[in-house]
Amino acid sequence: MEREYYTVEQISKMLSIHTKTVQRYIREGRLHATKIGKSWRVSGHDLSIFTGENEDVFTKASDIVNEDSVKASAVVDVKVSYKEEANRLINTLMATMNVKPPEYGKSSLHAQFLENESIVRFTLWGNIQFMVATLSSIEVFIDQKKEENRNE
Repeated sequence: MEREYYTVEQISKMLSIHTKTVQRYIREGRLHATKIGKSWRVSGHDLSIFTGENEDVFTKASDIVNEDSVKASAVVDVKVSYKEEANRLINTLMATMNVKPPEYGKSSLHAQFLENESIVRFTLWGNIQFMVATLSSIEVFIDQKKEENRNE
């Protein structure tokens, strides 16, 4: 039986995510891969396990048509005035991850406070519903911050 192997670039195109995101999933152990020379290769079986789809779906990038197969990633930088504001924003969004509805599917949210730049950096990955809800939550925070600034 011949096994199909995919490069990081091929997986990136199939899943419409950045190659660095695929590499991060490999590094984090979320996507099993084998290093061949200087390149990573992922078997069709491991890719299907990672995505929760059948191997046959990944024979061509054009085969990916169902809504669960559409994933997005984003990096969002939010300027904050002080550390407590950063903590409030991070805690609020992380709490929403603990109660996320099942329709968000597999998704992730990573947060980092860059103190020297007064920025909270969020890295998001998930389906469109997850992305819209998370970005909307960030927008609510920004609107509240604007309102507080007007009232001062």
